[in-house]
Amino acid sequence: MFKIAKANAAAPFMPGSLDYNNHNQEMLAQFSVSESWIGDFSTGVIKLGDWSAMLHGLSAQECGLLSLVRCYDAKDRNHILQLFEQAATLSSSFCFSTTIIMPNGFRQPLFCMGESNGLEEKYSGSMVGVFVFPRFKLEGVSQIASRQ
Repeated sequence: MFKIAKANAAAPFMPGSLDYNNHNQEMLAQFSVSESWIGDFSTGVIKLGDWSAMLHGLSAQECGLLSLVRCYDAKDRNHILQLFEQAATLSSSFCFSTTIIMPNGFRQPLFCMGESNGLEEKYSGSMVGVFVFPRFKLEGVSQIASRQ
């Protein structure tokens, strides 16, 4: 799944979707680990949380786009790079899913949702998003351990 759409702040949410009572954090935590990230177009730096950096095989929480995607399934990398490139040129909402393939053979599914904004001036703007790491096991492969 690879999707990008022009951002439209005027587009209404579904009625009640922002009501806190409709958000079940415990259920989300039962099935996944989620963590936010930020990208700065002026520096090219993406800032990750602890969990995301570890799962992406990075020793630091700050990285560039190529360092971020190098662990993604090879068949998805170009599509994901194109998504980020499009989002860097036009304020957009985007999402993708792929698999992180770790050096030890573990495979971790990954969903990403984000948006870009502030692109009015050259080399300005940012991206924000969330990574969601499902806790289910992939067929025929080992899965990483969950945080408890």
